[in-house]
Amino acid sequence: MTNWLPDLQSADGPLYVRIADQIEKAIGSGELAAGSKLPPQRNLAFDIGVTIGTVSRAYSMVRERGLVSGEVGRGTYVLGTAEGGQAEIDAVSTRLGGTRAAIAPPGKLRFDTTAATDVGQSAVITDILTAIGREQPDEIASYTRNFPGHWLEAGRLWLGRDGWLPEAERVVPTLGAHAAVIAAASVITAPGDRIVFEHLTYSQISRGTALLGRQTALVESDTEGVIPDDFERVCVQQHPKLAFLMTSGQNPTLSCMPEERRRAIAAIARKHNVWLVEDNLYGAAAGDGIPLMAEIAPDRTFLVGGLSKSVAAGVRGGWIACPPHLAQRVRIAHKMVTGGLPFLLAELCARLVLTGKADTIRSAVAEEVRAREALVRHIFAGLDFTSRPFAPFFWLKLPEPWLSGTFRHAAFEENILIDDEDEFKAGRSEKTFHRVRIGFSSPAARDDVADGLARLRRLLGHGPTGYDSLG
Repeated sequence: MTNWLPDLQSADGPLYVRIADQIEKAIGSGELAAGSKLPPQRNLAFDIGVTIGTVSRAYSMVRERGLVSGEVGRGTYVLGTAEGGQAEIDAVSTRLGGTRAAIAPPGKLRFDTTAATDVGQSAVITDILTAIGREQPDEIASYTRNFPGHWLEAGRLWLGRDGWLPEAERVVPTLGAHAAVIAAASVITAPGDRIVFEHLTYSQISRGTALLGRQTALVESDTEGVIPDDFERVCVQQHPKLAFLMTSGQNPTLSCMPEERRRAIAAIARKHNVWLVEDNLYGAAAGDGIPLMAEIAPDRTFLVGGLSKSVAAGVRGGWIACPPHLAQRVRIAHKMVTGGLPFLLAELCARLVLTGKADTIRSAVAEEVRAREALVRHIFAGLDFTSRPFAPFFWLKLPEPWLSGTFRHAAFEENILIDDEDEFKAGRSEKTFHRVRIGFSSPAARDDVADGLARLRRLLGHGPTGYDSLG
């Protein structure tokens, strides 16, 4: 075990970031050699006069950078290097992967996912797949070269709401919502261009665009979403080409943007020639009656939706409605970044929607989500959290003295996987929220959800006293 201590006076910024940077610097210089054990978190916290939560966040950050590995009870160790000086776990790949494990550990209760709840949809999907195989075997055996009109009509119906529908010729079927956003970003931006994200958002998009060479511009938001004045500041100072928005049921904060603010954001985007991507995966179930950004600014908004949160995540199907004259470019970009859309997937998604079966499944999933959200409100009554009856997760403010990363590790020891706030940071933000996102759609049984929520509530009440996290 090393007696190494960081030099916290040599840089500015949050303490946990400074500690992480110092660890990375020491590993790079050889001061912390491969295989050496970092000081236990409690010891290091005492020696440098900070909280154990600060050290825990720093250790989490260097694990994300692929520089160390750790296990509860064993400690945190500097990773070795392979021939050529590359870390055994590539640091860039690990950083792009976020704070979740690449492969979920077995035997854990999954409260870190928001996929559609199992309501028996596999039987419906099996029947449709069987019919497709029987009726169109030649199409399955070949590449997808044509996009029949019923694929576009299905997307048009799924993306529409409250009487509004996009035009069919503007719709592109995709390999889910994520692929749709990446395709749009590939069309509208070039390497080096900036894309606007909220500090907290579905950060896999920011990681994906970073992999394509795009830069992130962070914008402030509140309980009603992106703040127009700060959006204009970012537009003036950083000249972004695109902004990624979740206008209803924002992930993870669950903010919902009122119509007046949506119109303000659209006006600013038009003034500064910024394109908009509106991810409506969760918002489609909100039923709030507020016009979509795609209705307010159809000339510059890409509207994205899919089946993963409301029908079946394993189907991985979605659609994007594009501004005029851009659908063909997005279709080509989608093929380039994904390899192409399988016929079987696109036909399955279209039949699910056009037969009404997707709506039936969506209603059953929504009913189960409402019942589980009611459990959340009951079990976490008296605590500070945000939930919505239509959303399969809630955003919990941690009571003192819990920190986000520390609570995530403590929940892991209780065999429950949750997401800390760092999972949703689109860039290197100095903001600290002391919150975690807890999803509740994955467990098959409602009783398992209630049991897991109750265990987390008890853990909150006990506090981190006596909790010894990694190291």
